[in-house]
Amino acid sequence: MTNMMKAAVYHALDDIRLEERPVPEIGPEEVLLKTLACGLCGGETMAWYKKSDPKVLGHEPIGEVVEVGAQVTDYQIGDRVFINHHVGRVDSHLSRRGHFTRDPFYASMKLDPGGVCEYYRVTAQHLRMDAHKLPDNISTDAAVTIEPWSCVMSGLKVCNIQPGDTVAVVGAGFMGQGFVHLAPFFGAGKVIALDFSDWRLEKAKFFGATHTINPKSQDAVQALRDANNGRLADTVIVIAPFPQAWADAEKLVEVGGTLHLGAPLAPGTDWVREGSRAYFDQITITSRYSSDHTDTYSYIRLLEAGRIKADEAISHRFDIKDSAEAFEMLRKAEKSLKIIVYPHGIPEDQKDA
Repeated sequence: MTNMMKAAVYHALDDIRLEERPVPEIGPEEVLLKTLACGLCGGETMAWYKKSDPKVLGHEPIGEVVEVGAQVTDYQIGDRVFINHHVGRVDSHLSRRGHFTRDPFYASMKLDPGGVCEYYRVTAQHLRMDAHKLPDNISTDAAVTIEPWSCVMSGLKVCNIQPGDTVAVVGAGFMGQGFVHLAPFFGAGKVIALDFSDWRLEKAKFFGATHTINPKSQDAVQALRDANNGRLADTVIVIAPFPQAWADAEKLVEVGGTLHLGAPLAPGTDWVREGSRAYFDQITITSRYSSDHTDTYSYIRLLEAGRIKADEAISHRFDIKDSAEAFEMLRKAEKSLKIIVYPHGIPEDQKDA
């Protein structure tokens, strides 16, 4: 191993550079991981969400232990692991009330220096709070979905779904597909996907949608009623981060139902609700930022049990040298779902996948 490594660095939405960075040095309670694969997240295309530039791209890596600190006993060189990029703590007011991800400590804990690089450092708190050795029956590609789809798991936990409920998902990109795919584990009966892309709607059928609606060519409210015995949806999950999408999604919620906000609007963006309906229709608004250690544990067990079609959610694979091309595909959000970058080259068995 050399002291320098390749890293894909975000400078701007249209400026992703391959740079040389020092390989992180670890402390006695830390480990160094070789990055086997890292997924790209749609949130990385929201320029306002970036806290600092430049920044190493990616926060969905899967790694192999290549160096362990002197005081580390639970991990050995060669272990293949998932470690959540943010981790919480137990000794705070927010954490004790179950809001691990909203405790400022959570966002302060990060992988060093990121995901789309050849090696990354993991802190002692990461190892204590949300680290998992991966069983052999979970492929590395499938494991890349652990961080994003455990965020889906986190969201579904607060959606108030009762057995047999109809769930509508507005936006069928990778995260929307996750909500479609996992909603039945929480009791959903009919699962209805809405998107402007017929390609994504076809993918939604593969991941479990019982019905699909394209609002570009159909009246979404009427189409939903036609598919659901004249009723609207008990739970509506909106992934699209736009005020109009939120307003349109609210029109799909049945009286007494739940509207779940699955992605944030930019700061300073207003979302206005009609006051009478807000009172009389008794619609619950929920949201859930990111995933905590309980969500990743739940998701990994489902993945190990063979319940998740994770491998099929990977649509494109790139070598790290092509990170700018991969990010541009992510930005366009056309015919792609989960995009993976391989810092040490695309494995031979995945080159034709």
